[in-house]
Amino acid sequence: MSKNFDVISLGGAVEDIIFYTDKGKIIPTPQDLTAQRVVAFEYGAKINAKEIAFGVGGGAANSAVAFARLGLKTAVIARLGLDDAGQKIRRALKKEKVNTDYLQGDSAQRTGFSLIVVVDKRDYEHVLFANRGANERLVFNPAKYNRLDCRWLHVTSLSGADWLKNLKAIFAFAGQQNIKVSWNPGNLQLQAGKKVLAGFLRATQVLSLNKDEAIELVISGIKLGRKNPNYLNRPLYLLNILQEWGPKIVVITDGPKGAWVYDGKKIYHQKIFKSKVINTLGVGDAFNSGFLAGLMVEKNNIGSALKWGMANSSTVVSKAGAQAGLLSRSELLKKINHR
Repeated sequence: MSKNFDVISLGGAVEDIIFYTDKGKIIPTPQDLTAQRVVAFEYGAKINAKEIAFGVGGGAANSAVAFARLGLKTAVIARLGLDDAGQKIRRALKKEKVNTDYLQGDSAQRTGFSLIVVVDKRDYEHVLFANRGANERLVFNPAKYNRLDCRWLHVTSLSGADWLKNLKAIFAFAGQQNIKVSWNPGNLQLQAGKKVLAGFLRATQVLSLNKDEAIELVISGIKLGRKNPNYLNRPLYLLNILQEWGPKIVVITDGPKGAWVYDGKKIYHQKIFKSKVINTLGVGDAFNSGFLAGLMVEKNNIGSALKWGMANSSTVVSKAGAQAGLLSRSELLKKINHR
């Protein structure tokens, strides 16, 4: 018997610890377009946490929970260790009504782990230290999923030595099964650059990036004469280049400046929904999954989908952790209608 899903999230699932401290110094580095600010700590110092918080994170887990809360029939594909952290993540996903039948278990690697350091409570931006653990041994075997009936695959960051092999299998499977792909590439994918990613970009329905990620990807595929910082810092410039590379819809988020979308015909912009910011962890996942859910429910209305993404992310920033602020569909619609 085949299993039917609206969307399957694929990528990482990790245990999160959030570490709040006021001992870090933020140093502007505008000359580096892909790292325009860095954080420094005193060498050899002992840094105490003013607060800590624990949670479940990772692109696949965050997105799956977001989709499920928004009323979509959702499954997740990720790899966990056979340890307490892995069991904790399984229980948390099941509690959110995410189908966990396709979670992989790894007896040789521990569940992935992230330490998130927040150094400035003016904007709550963070630095994330990750040990991918079992995520690095994820295997996408199309034969195991040939009885799936699914509308969308939402692909998040892939890690490990086999990430490219997995990505090829994912896109081949999606093409054979007529499944649309929403893609938020991770660090390894962006570092590989346009030359490696070109075929995948052409097969992507929705490409979602923040501005820094978009700059990194664009720089990898344009000639030296077009690498003008004045242009590369402009989302509209980035949108046009990325859309030319093949994705049907390109989404770029830029923190407090909002989000832009280009579908090859029209450029859309959505301002942020104002809310008190105490967290930036998981905000991108909340926006991307909200946008895709809106696109599915609102029958490809990009303007409405942008509001779904912005409403979802605006609540995540107001609560600690990547998932606490994710909205149900009724909560999201109420937030949009009462702005």
